[in-house]
Amino acid sequence: MIPQPPHRPGQGTERQGWLERRRDKIRAEIERNRRGEYTVPTWVLALALALIVGAWVTLIILA
Repeated sequence: MIPQPPHRPGQGTERQGWLERRRDKIRAEIERNRRGEYTVPTWVLALALALIVGAWVTLIILA
């Protein structure tokens, strides 16, 4: 038989609270996106810029 850890009061409510906060956060983000408040993360813009500049440099060097 596998020993079970002792049940502590409030153990389940803390996890449920975390899960509810996570769901609320996701729900709020979806609502913002539906209203058109979606923004592209900065790292995506930086990556796109680096790829464009890298392509131009490669084109200039190889041409």
